[in-house]
Amino acid sequence: MAGTTTVAPSTRRAHARKPKKIGADYVPAEPWTLRAALQQGDIFTRLSALIWGLSNAVRKQYVKAVLFFAIEIAAIVFIIVGAIPSLAQLPGLGTGKVEKVKDADGFWQTIVPTPSVVLLLYGVSSLVMIVLIAWFWTVMMRSQYKAQYLASTQGHAPTFKEDCEDLLSGRLWLTLMTLPTLGIFTFTVLPLIFMISMAFTSYDAKHPTKFDWVGLQNFGQLFSTTGSTVNFAIFTEVLIWTLVWAFFATFLNFFLGMFLAMVIERPTTRLKGMWRAIFSMSIAVPQFVSLLVMRQMLQQNGAINRLFMQWGWIDQPLPFFTDPTWARVTVIIINLWVGIPFTIMQITGILENIPGELTEAATLDGANWWQRFTNVTMPYIIFVMTPYLITTFTANVNNFNVIYLLSGGDPTPVGSSAGKTDLLITWLYKLTVDKNNYNIGAVIGIFTFIVLAVVSLITYRSSGSYKNEEAFR
Repeated sequence: MAGTTTVAPSTRRAHARKPKKIGADYVPAEPWTLRAALQQGDIFTRLSALIWGLSNAVRKQYVKAVLFFAIEIAAIVFIIVGAIPSLAQLPGLGTGKVEKVKDADGFWQTIVPTPSVVLLLYGVSSLVMIVLIAWFWTVMMRSQYKAQYLASTQGHAPTFKEDCEDLLSGRLWLTLMTLPTLGIFTFTVLPLIFMISMAFTSYDAKHPTKFDWVGLQNFGQLFSTTGSTVNFAIFTEVLIWTLVWAFFATFLNFFLGMFLAMVIERPTTRLKGMWRAIFSMSIAVPQFVSLLVMRQMLQQNGAINRLFMQWGWIDQPLPFFTDPTWARVTVIIINLWVGIPFTIMQITGILENIPGELTEAATLDGANWWQRFTNVTMPYIIFVMTPYLITTFTANVNNFNVIYLLSGGDPTPVGSSAGKTDLLITWLYKLTVDKNNYNIGAVIGIFTFIVLAVVSLITYRSSGSYKNEEAFR
């Protein structure tokens, strides 16, 4: 009976749980949880674990019931037809044996086995899809218990029209975030899982079609001291240079761009629109064109060395890309020319939106221009641009264009797989595309991801943008 429904104990426990912090935006937890569905659900709700949508059908939510049941049928067909065969091939990653069979007409045909990389992709995708099906099962069970709960407490379960209206009003955020979340999962999470799986295989130039699982062997090779192509010394050098490059490429662009933006925004600066247009035009030029042109100009026989020698400034060509120190300084300086215009555009908008009362209060207190800058302007810019700086640092760690198109990683020592200006991302590209060592490239990709994730999370959580999102103090 409705008056003696078994939902109440679960509801009391749900309301008995007090959150640690209750703010103005606190939303209480919904009582229709998976545990409540399994423990407090009636016979129809519990049977829905096997027959999806049964509880919805009993509560006259026929459209949802049909949708859930159709998804269950599709999931079962996928598991039987696609997932099970793919998972069966995953432990051995195929046989790699080319077979010849005689067809019905008596002719011999060659059967080429499916490459191991395809089997690995199918297997990983199947595992991920099974996890998604299991997650969707929990969503379905909560929906079944929600129908029971609302039918017992409100007298009826919401109709399909009411659910649609709720998705377009009360839970609009969920509707709008669904497609971007699916995109992130499909194009970011799934390739990341596939790359991590590849790091535990022997997928390299010697095993292009048939490879096997090798456990932590690739990680041991990366941290060894004897490897010629890949070893711990090369990895450490590239990692240190990557972090040094990202630091200078981020903060030199930031501070120099901020300086130029403040110069343009000075009341005494004339033709402000012209200066902004000039920097905007440099952004509009494709990077690969500018970088390739600069690469040719900075060669040993390039235009810059020829001009300097004709003017008598130098006696021999400057080693822009032949000396390690010169090469590293060169790519940092050229990156300033590429990146400063973006910073100017960002900071110009921030400078024009600094609250006027802050500057006026500092002026009334007798603060000079330096005190106003260090106590008002700079803290406000840092507060607003911290997420941008983290994003820029991450982008510079993975700044493939500037390094590969400008220096190509050169100079490269004889016998080494990494040049003196190679970043982790360009080194990974050379190992995979040029040398076909996808397993080692995957290991390097994992460590690149770890470095970026740790640095980004620690920096952002320590910033004022995270601790105080509502206002600048």
